[in-house]
Amino acid sequence: MGLQNAKPPRAKQANIVMLGLDSAGKSTLLYKLRYKDVFLTIPTIGFNVDMIEIRKDFILTFWDVGGQEKMRQAWSSFLEDTDGLLYVVDSSDKRRLEESRKEFELILKNESIKNVPVVMLANKQDLPGALNAEEITRKFKMKKYCSDRTWYVQPCCAITGEGLAEALQRVATFAKQYSRSKE
Repeated sequence: MGLQNAKPPRAKQANIVMLGLDSAGKSTLLYKLRYKDVFLTIPTIGFNVDMIEIRKDFILTFWDVGGQEKMRQAWSSFLEDTDGLLYVVDSSDKRRLEESRKEFELILKNESIKNVPVVMLANKQDLPGALNAEEITRKFKMKKYCSDRTWYVQPCCAITGEGLAEALQRVATFAKQYSRSKE
């Protein structure tokens, strides 16, 4: 008669770190994912944390870390115990693509996220001249840098929400597989 101590199964939880240069659109993306709404965001000094319930039994915790130069030194301290990296790129800002690529390369060299799956969001697809997912894949040398892990490049637009449901789905699937592989 051990019914009284039957607990509902605890929701699984996975940590997702969101990185990218300042103004790439990380916070706007997070608000849009979370509230289906666009907020006027200010540059993130430090970080935002938000939890999104994917299903009743699976919760993703997003760590949206500021991308200003002085914050980037702290990025590595967010990489421990993460189940997925969401890297956000402003696809329309050609001037800073190289800077963003260098930062991305540095992150991937970090031992803490060896094999951790990566979803790159090619954000701001609504802007003229934005590079498409294929161009971003090439520019960021995804096939080379991510050969040791699962990865995906998702074109999106934080303002319209286009591509975000797919991105969330992808992140959730990758994180779930990854956290299982650690058990």
